[in-house]
Amino acid sequence: MTFVCRSEARLMGHAPSAIGLPQPAVQQGFAAISAIFLVVVLAALGSFMLTFSNTQHLTSAQDIKGSRAYWAAHAGLEWGMGNVLRRAAVCPAASKSLPGGTDTFEGGFTVVVTCSMLSYDEAGKTKTIFSFTSVANNSTTPGSVGFTERSLSASVER
Repeated sequence: MTFVCRSEARLMGHAPSAIGLPQPAVQQGFAAISAIFLVVVLAALGSFMLTFSNTQHLTSAQDIKGSRAYWAAHAGLEWGMGNVLRRAAVCPAASKSLPGGTDTFEGGFTVVVTCSMLSYDEAGKTKTIFSFTSVANNSTTPGSVGFTERSLSASVER
């Protein structure tokens, strides 16, 4: 029996396996590393998309709350100015109760309307300026995630 090394087998034109020599070690595992990398990258993208989606939903909800607070404060201004223009020439007392006897609006907003009055004389006539501030908030703790507050001001001369 003769022993032939691999290099001699190749020189003689034979494949090493053709003459009974063991095959050289084949590298394995490259596909597994690529698959693991791909799974990690896809998981990271999925978590980013989930976080982005949650942020978008929260932002949309805060926008709706802000709009409701604005309109609740606007209703408070209308109520205050209506009291002055239709009824008496004095400021209504600071109030949370608006027409209908309710102090909360859709979404749980509480409205507080304050009024100040300034009188002056112009050409022998006494004129009065009423300044209103209407603040609507959703009665949660200021600084918390769900806190929403809007404030509107207006003046009326009578």
